[in-house]
Amino acid sequence: MIYIKPEILANANKWLTTFFDKDTQHKIKELIASNPKELEDSFYKNLEFGTGGMRGVMGVGSNRINKYTLGKNTQGISNYLQKCFPNEKLKVAIAFDCRHNSKEFAQIVANVFSANNIQVYLFEDLRPTPELSYVLKHLNCHSGIVLTASHNPPEYNGYKVYWQDGGQLVPPQDSEIINEINTLDYSEIKFNANDELIKFIGKEVDDTFIEASIKNGSFNTSQDSKDNLNIVFTSLHGTSITIIPETLKRAGYHNVNIVAEQEVPDGDFPTVASPNPEEPEALKMAIELADKTNADIVIGTDPDCDRLGVAVRNLDGKLVILNGNQAMILMTHFLLNQQKMQSRLSSTAFIGSTIVSTPMMQELANAFNVECKIGLTGFKWIAKMIKDFPEQYFIGGGEESFGFMVGDFVRDKDAVTATLLACEIAAQAKANGSSVYEELIQLYVNYGFYKEHLISITKKGIKGAEEIKQMMIDARENPLKEVNGSNVIRIEDYQLSVAKNLVSSKESVIDIPKSNVLIYYTEDGSKIALRPSGTEPKIKFYLSVNTKLASAKEFHQKNDLLNKRIDAIVKDMKLN
Repeated sequence: MIYIKPEILANANKWLTTFFDKDTQHKIKELIASNPKELEDSFYKNLEFGTGGMRGVMGVGSNRINKYTLGKNTQGISNYLQKCFPNEKLKVAIAFDCRHNSKEFAQIVANVFSANNIQVYLFEDLRPTPELSYVLKHLNCHSGIVLTASHNPPEYNGYKVYWQDGGQLVPPQDSEIINEINTLDYSEIKFNANDELIKFIGKEVDDTFIEASIKNGSFNTSQDSKDNLNIVFTSLHGTSITIIPETLKRAGYHNVNIVAEQEVPDGDFPTVASPNPEEPEALKMAIELADKTNADIVIGTDPDCDRLGVAVRNLDGKLVILNGNQAMILMTHFLLNQQKMQSRLSSTAFIGSTIVSTPMMQELANAFNVECKIGLTGFKWIAKMIKDFPEQYFIGGGEESFGFMVGDFVRDKDAVTATLLACEIAAQAKANGSSVYEELIQLYVNYGFYKEHLISITKKGIKGAEEIKQMMIDARENPLKEVNGSNVIRIEDYQLSVAKNLVSSKESVIDIPKSNVLIYYTEDGSKIALRPSGTEPKIKFYLSVNTKLASAKEFHQKNDLLNKRIDAIVKDMKLN
């Protein structure tokens, strides 16, 4: 006898009414009959919006990505747009990536918007996510959707929502839209398309996006320097193949070798365990090609082309992958230096970063006498900085998870322009008899040697989500007093919006929106942040340590010292 919780069965039965198609009903009946565990995971909750929108496993049920969960969200957004802009002709843009069903899902979303009398601009084929952000302002749209699950496994898909400024949803729109969605019944979804309101877009938008990327990502690099740079690029089976090679070509970079085995878009990502440039294994084939071709730099992008991984040659000539913090520091310093040379740095200039990224961003800001604004994890908060401070001049910004944004023509992390920027840095460094890696070491000498390490712990299903929830409860109820023998002197709790100085016992208010994040600071300058995912049963530990570097000659010694300190913290916190 199969036991199914009454509340799960009740939720599943709602999907067995005639509104839902026969294929959906058949699959649910099969789950009821033979797979109660999968049934429970499919119906125990509704998919939730996290830091990057809605993301989940594809399948039937309220906790899955499917025609009905996407349709309900789209209906809710349609209703919300009509309330926000009652006297305007509403326009939305829709893009999608290489994942299974993304094109079909994008069409369903377009159908629902059009059925609600909203003009839709639907990309004719897969495109990078940053191009969706760009097109919102380019076509004066009120909102935008991209169907993507970024670098998640093949069984995932997702739904990111953007607003008219080109940035992802932020308060209060996010909670207001969620409330709108939650008031809906599935039967209220309008699926019958008005084809006259769906316009397909493609090359004409690509061309203007590429032009804007080159304008924002180019910095007076000579053609000889560009010709002398040997590049290897991989799209990791994703969308960037549609834009990045052409962008590099038009920008003057012709010595580009593409990893042929990974250039065809494929939602199975057959050559990698994970299409995530944060994972060293993802760039393995690109690095092998780079060694064969003696390349100076390797760049790989994730499936929706908003993150990039960069590998450069170290002091021994071996290709090593920069972490997201290192790439961000190099790009930010280069931008600041270029702006300074052009006399464009003013008291209103600022850079952007996040609470779990390297503190070295603040050191750069101090050195160039600009502001460094710090927000929550997720590029929507950096986009919000630009929106909230229109009188200030945004130079660029990034986060540790391999994302960067150059200027504000795109208001999301943008691997297209960042790829071009990385090539500019590498070409100019090589022309000056240096290298990207040597430039990085010199930044450590000039501004302090900061080293970061990320540990990600993933659990499974409902039980896993509860385990991670308990980990954060334990961390709050029994906070760390010391880490690796160094006393904790400050604790920031972003869920409570309170920062406590443990030396003076003084508390202060954190003027950043609430988020389930805890950060510890110790006497020796270490920083440890705990942050559970908003979309999956995962928790991340972000570790940061630092020291002084008197000269480049000390690099290896001090690097070993910081590695040992990180290892000791991992052992002390039992994270290994």
